[in-house]
Amino acid sequence: MQPISDHIKKNLDIVFVGFNPSIRSSETGHHYANPNNRFWKILFEAGITPIKYDSSEDFKLLELGFGMTNIVARPTKAADEITKDEYQEGKPALRQKIEEYRPKIVCFVGKGVYQQYSGKKDLPWGKQNESVVAGTIDFVAPSSSGLVRMKLDEIVAIYKQLPDWIEQLKTD
Repeated sequence: MQPISDHIKKNLDIVFVGFNPSIRSSETGHHYANPNNRFWKILFEAGITPIKYDSSEDFKLLELGFGMTNIVARPTKAADEITKDEYQEGKPALRQKIEEYRPKIVCFVGKGVYQQYSGKKDLPWGKQNESVVAGTIDFVAPSSSGLVRMKLDEIVAIYKQLPDWIEQLKTD
């Protein structure tokens, strides 16, 4: 299985950070390619993207000011297959990317991703009071995996906060 390429550049509005690529993403070379993953539907329903993109169009999000990366590069069937060592390697690499590319918001697609990255255990959905990298906003959103038990409309409601934060940052 091959890792997939980040879609990232300097000064993006949002960089979405997942756990790691799925097997399907590794096979296709595109982020959130598993048909059971609701990432693309969530972004559209939350008003983040103007259309529902297909995973094969993941690179087009850069044009909208959005990027994508993962805390761990190795593809797995499920996030629970990621080892502690992989998280320990991924954490400083992710921090370095955030420091280098300076997105306005880092959206962690899954509470567990942020817990591994920040070392914090008890945290709310949405904007965090304190960011790991100064000058960025850490935003925690539910995983888009089909395995997540939250109702889709509850997940979308959390993601809907992101366009408001982008607007607020542009007016500040």
